[in-house]
Amino acid sequence: MILCIDCGNTRLKWACYAASGEMLRSGNLAHDALGELGALAHHLPEPERILLANVAGAQIGQQIRAALGAWASCLEEVHSTAQAGGVTNLYENPSRLGVDRWCALIGARSLVRNACLVVMAGTATTIDLLDAEGCFLGGCILPGMGAMRAALATGTAHLPLADGRLVSMPRNTHDAISSGILHAQLGAIERMYATLPCPSGNDKTCLISGGYADGLGGALVIPARLVENLPLLGLKALGLPADPGIAH
Repeated sequence: MILCIDCGNTRLKWACYAASGEMLRSGNLAHDALGELGALAHHLPEPERILLANVAGAQIGQQIRAALGAWASCLEEVHSTAQAGGVTNLYENPSRLGVDRWCALIGARSLVRNACLVVMAGTATTIDLLDAEGCFLGGCILPGMGAMRAALATGTAHLPLADGRLVSMPRNTHDAISSGILHAQLGAIERMYATLPCPSGNDKTCLISGGYADGLGGALVIPARLVENLPLLGLKALGLPADPGIAH
């Protein structure tokens, strides 16, 4: 059994996988509840490996290690590299790519082999290009939907923290803000999709994951598939590679 932990800016997600790849259990915790990780030892056998992708900083990393107690001895913190899990990292400095994006790309590659746009819709929205050969070509980062909404509410004198709908012709402020934010996100995703190289005759797709994925997926005009927690799938692929030749 392996335990995979994806610690983002606001929450920690975890999943346990059998050697066969079957998910045994999963859950999530807010940062102020990380101590509850220790309870896993009462419900699960000790894992052979624990893989951690952490973008929340060193202090949170220390809290995770402390919460794991005796299990911390098999904790491995994953970092972005030039190549792993069937993905080649073409970032100018591969180690500077956020590990959550890196694991999401590896997770995507474990699911599809055609050209793929990998979208993580969370505190930030990341939109990354993965070609059919498994090369990460680059990507962009923009504020997530919640961050955009909060920026308008806190940075202006009269705009509210909007709770509106996507409508074609907004006629109230809440709908105008919510529609504008969603159009901005959708437009960025669809423009990046248009730049994704695709060999003649082959399909390309878009995988979307993250807390705001549901709100985006159904509104896109490109082929899109919602996937629950791509970074965890990437960690699983690194911990349980299907192909013995894949580095991890």
